[in-house]
Amino acid sequence: MRKLVPALLLALVPLAVAQERTPSPAAAEAYIIAPANGARVHSPVHVQFGLKGMGIAPAGVKFDNTGHHHLLIDTDPPADLGAPLPATEHIVHFGKGQTETTLNLAPGKHTLQLLFADLNHVPHNPPLLSDKITITVLP
Repeated sequence: MRKLVPALLLALVPLAVAQERTPSPAAAEAYIIAPANGARVHSPVHVQFGLKGMGIAPAGVKFDNTGHHHLLIDTDPPADLGAPLPATEHIVHFGKGQTETTLNLAPGKHTLQLLFADLNHVPHNPPLLSDKITITVLP
């Protein structure tokens, strides 16, 4: 009987729990303050994040109408916006609530885009995705 109880309990536990996406207010907006689209800059590049209609909270902190920034560098948003964003060299998390960063980028053209996400790194619904900007890093 002892061996059956754990097996029975495992059968009752769902294998994967679907995560409900956090709603975003209709007027909310994420945007890049600087650099400007088309800017020609030198590395390191100072990037400032903007947000309207919501507040900033660190990852893991549940508070209505808040979240934190993720910077997409030279990539498109993930196809599945209902899953937590991975942390990669192209998707940089700002889970402490940062609103700016300095990037060391190689010379050439680069794209930058912000994606705002909730306490679990899951983009809001609808997603708060800034316009994608293109910058040129000069040698």
